[in-house]
Amino acid sequence: MTFGEFYDFCIALSNEEPVTPFDPNTLVFKKKDKIFALTNAERFEFINLKCLPEDAIELRTNFIAIRPGYHMNKKHWNSVYVNQDVPDQLIFQLIKTSFNLV
Repeated sequence: MTFGEFYDFCIALSNEEPVTPFDPNTLVFKKKDKIFALTNAERFEFINLKCLPEDAIELRTNFIAIRPGYHMNKKHWNSVYVNQDVPDQLIFQLIKTSFNLV
C-alpha cells in the first residue's frame, strides 16, 4: 500500500480534509471530529486504526505487522504496518471498520 492509496481511501470515506494536530508529520483523519486513522505522512510505515477489543487481539495474533496502537489506547487501537504480512485489501477493510466505529 502506498501513502497515496491510503490517503485517497480515507478522503473518500470521510469527505473531510486531514489535520495535523500533534506535529507537522502526523496526519489525522476524522469523522465528525473523532479520529479514525492516523499516520506519519513523511515516513509511511504504519497506520493507527480503531478496533473492537476482541478483534484487536485476534488480529495481533494472526499478523506480525499488527501490534497494539502506538501512543494510543492499546485496548481499542492497533498499529497496522504496511507492506508486510497484512494484505492491502485487509488494511482497507480495517480502515473502513475504524471509520464505522467512530
